[in-house]
Amino acid sequence: MSNQAFRVQGNARLSGSIEPQGAKNEALQIISAVLLTPKKVTIKNVPDILDIRKQIELLKGLGVRVEKISENEYSFQADDIDTDHLSSDAYQDNASKIRGSVMLIGPLLARFKKAYLPKPGGDKIGRRRLDTHFLGLQKLGATFNYDEAGEKFYIGSEKLKGTYILMDEISVTGTANVLMAAVLAEGITQIYNAACEPYIQQLCKMLNNMGARISGVGSNLLTVHGVDSLGGTEHIILPDMIEIGSFIGLAAMTQSPLTITNVSVPNLGIIPSTFEKLGITIEVKGDDLFIPAQEVYEIQSFIDGSIMTIYDAPWPGFTPDLLSIVLVVATQARGSILIHQKMFESRLFFVDKLIDMGAQIILCDPHRATVIGLERKAQLRGIRMSSPDIRAGVSLLIAALSARSESIISNISQIDRGYQNIDGRLNALGAQIERIEE
Repeated sequence: MSNQAFRVQGNARLSGSIEPQGAKNEALQIISAVLLTPKKVTIKNVPDILDIRKQIELLKGLGVRVEKISENEYSFQADDIDTDHLSSDAYQDNASKIRGSVMLIGPLLARFKKAYLPKPGGDKIGRRRLDTHFLGLQKLGATFNYDEAGEKFYIGSEKLKGTYILMDEISVTGTANVLMAAVLAEGITQIYNAACEPYIQQLCKMLNNMGARISGVGSNLLTVHGVDSLGGTEHIILPDMIEIGSFIGLAAMTQSPLTITNVSVPNLGIIPSTFEKLGITIEVKGDDLFIPAQEVYEIQSFIDGSIMTIYDAPWPGFTPDLLSIVLVVATQARGSILIHQKMFESRLFFVDKLIDMGAQIILCDPHRATVIGLERKAQLRGIRMSSPDIRAGVSLLIAALSARSESIISNISQIDRGYQNIDGRLNALGAQIERIEE
């Protein structure tokens, strides 16, 4: 794949409406769950992004029959799976390129008694441990070996047995993996300290529609009564709340009136109210959000007058995936804010690029940054920069669109991993983003 970059014209003024893509983080889990049944599963609102395309290729390699019904709708049938392919170099090589491949081990273990996994790749945002996945699966009765020379994991079990599992961290993918293994385990499994994000709620809903027996959906205690087999189903993926948050930030930064359509308001949690803390006006109209063009937005302070802090926390707290967007938007606000990124240790390292653009940011340590808003008195300047991870990439794109001159953003495959045709969709609103070869 050639190295592509975005040439972004600043001073963007956008208008119109944009519909969010299907949720990437939900799609990776939902697509993995098709391995739990030999019956046909149809999934709608699948985002057409790099990570999902790679995950679908992994399934095809295992023998899953995949039919593309329309641009964002697929059917999957896993009735003839080649489990020997799991240990092949081809599978290992492909699986190592995408972090989502870890989501296949729960379903494979549940239905085929074994799974192999290379050390996964993905974002460079600090260590992302897989211990939680393996500890949970071991509690269900799986044995686990790590081949250090080949850098791959083998996990197997003749019979998974339900048990009480206290998750050692609130991991969305860890919860999903253990849940997918537990639905076909013998007896009752209780997963406590489970993640309860909408992604997990959606996975529970889909599995229950396939014949699983999961209760406690939406809470941090899931109870699973194991069943012998699962059937087929149809599932619609939620709109991507990270994209919705990104568009709210984009509208505020570029002083653009934007309507974000079909957002599934009840599943947005505290995302809208967190952006409102930055002084951004958001009007809910049915299932759409309208962000009017705003000359100035002022960061609120706490009731006692102290500086506003926004930090990430497991659901229903604020998602870590939107902290980089909040940080960028704060650079042009009136007032100051402390951004505290608790869950990942290198996610704030992209602020050096914003500082180069003229933002006033103090990076206190790898987890905390103080932003002193410029109140639009000094516009950011366009620079040449590189995207370190998916979310920072879009934050830098928003910064570039609001800057006073042209920017070049390289390493945009990181953006393509999580955002479907982002340049085409924003250009339709009036942006000028050009894809160039570097």
